[in-house]
Amino acid sequence: MTILLLSMLLFAPQDKPAGIPLAKLDRKEPIDFAKDVAPILANKCIVCHAGKNLEGDYDMSTPAGLLKGGKRGAKVLVPGKAEASFFWMSSAHRVKPIMPPKSESNPLTSLEVTILKRWIDEGAKVAATEVVRTKPKVVLDLPSALVTPIRAAAISPDKATVYVGRANQLLVFDVKKAEFVKAFTDPDLVTPSGKPAKAAHLSLIETMALSPDGKRLAVGSFQEVTIWDTETGKIAIRIGNLADRVSALAYAPDGKLLAVGGGAATEDGELKLFDPASGKLVVEIKPSHSDTVFGVAFSPDGKLLAGAGADKFVKVWDVPSGKFAKSFEGHTAHVLDVAWSPDGKRILSAGADNFVKVWDYEKGEKIRDLQGFKNQVTRLVAVPKQADAIAVGGDGIAKTITADGGQGRSYTEAKDFLYVAAVSADGTLLATGGEEGILRLYERASGKLLKAATVASGGW
Repeated sequence: MTILLLSMLLFAPQDKPAGIPLAKLDRKEPIDFAKDVAPILANKCIVCHAGKNLEGDYDMSTPAGLLKGGKRGAKVLVPGKAEASFFWMSSAHRVKPIMPPKSESNPLTSLEVTILKRWIDEGAKVAATEVVRTKPKVVLDLPSALVTPIRAAAISPDKATVYVGRANQLLVFDVKKAEFVKAFTDPDLVTPSGKPAKAAHLSLIETMALSPDGKRLAVGSFQEVTIWDTETGKIAIRIGNLADRVSALAYAPDGKLLAVGGGAATEDGELKLFDPASGKLVVEIKPSHSDTVFGVAFSPDGKLLAGAGADKFVKVWDVPSGKFAKSFEGHTAHVLDVAWSPDGKRILSAGADNFVKVWDYEKGEKIRDLQGFKNQVTRLVAVPKQADAIAVGGDGIAKTITADGGQGRSYTEAKDFLYVAAVSADGTLLATGGEEGILRLYERASGKLLKAATVASGGW
């Protein structure tokens, strides 16, 4: 949150910006600095106000520095009077310069602004021993050419195209012509040294989701989501300032919401709903999981969102309010993905404990454990308009899970970890990919391997 001293001194009332609206905050207990305030400072302010980076000579990393203020003095933060505190007024966009500055595209949310106001109005209480923990800044560079896993794939509604995330490359394959067509690249993407990256992202592509009409493709990487126009191959929307890796994406059945899940290991998971047409945040589900969110899935009617997390839970929230509905506990390790049955009555979850579990949503009870997986189950995908699902995992096998919870046909050609499965809208085609960097396309009903592709071979 860069404090520009000159702008502060030249501030004029007629330049007063509109301001970030306050949120409704129904809580009787006082705001707690460590729990409520420190995370906001760490995520939005500390990068410019701690250590050697003391913009405006304002150190927010310690209680003494926070209350003392910088070159502006004690008026920066006035305990008991948020609206007399430049710290809050600039953060809430009530005065200029606004903080963080527009160049950082990382404004406080309505809830964060409300929390800070309440904390200051309550006296800005903070223990003398409190310290705002800072995260080291991550500087990304291109992955090694030897790193080529496929972690994401999607099949177009007409079954003509398969989109593949291989390392940091977004690749397009034509099914009918049986050939690699092109790569979608971000022309503005450069390496830390300033060289063109010639890729879709600097870091690995972790997940993707295709809109129901097939016109937009959401792609998740480190701290950002890009939404691509599938016809032009250009980025239509960019969603940034996310906490860490984006490990889960899902479009609502009507395409009007995009669920984004992820977060850093051992920290609270991140789960947000965005308007994919504008990139605007609709709601942040908080708290969601107490560790990384690895999987998200909308119910068939779009009224519920299920999440899978490293905290070993499956959780469900109302859409679009984000209100908590239910949780399911039973996995003994990370839950890596989640899927709904077509009728919305059952939830399937995939775990690092080598199990797929089937849950009765209404009763909130486990129906059965599916065994026979020799390694972690990394992904689940429901077969559209059918009662089957596909599970893939560390044993390199894609398995069909039948309507009764049993196991059907297996697809065994892969020789290493599988990370992704994608099924066509009519359920007839299955695409898999993993550590080998090879895309395989199957006729799902017969199990016939139709095609296998690597970029090195130039085609299927």
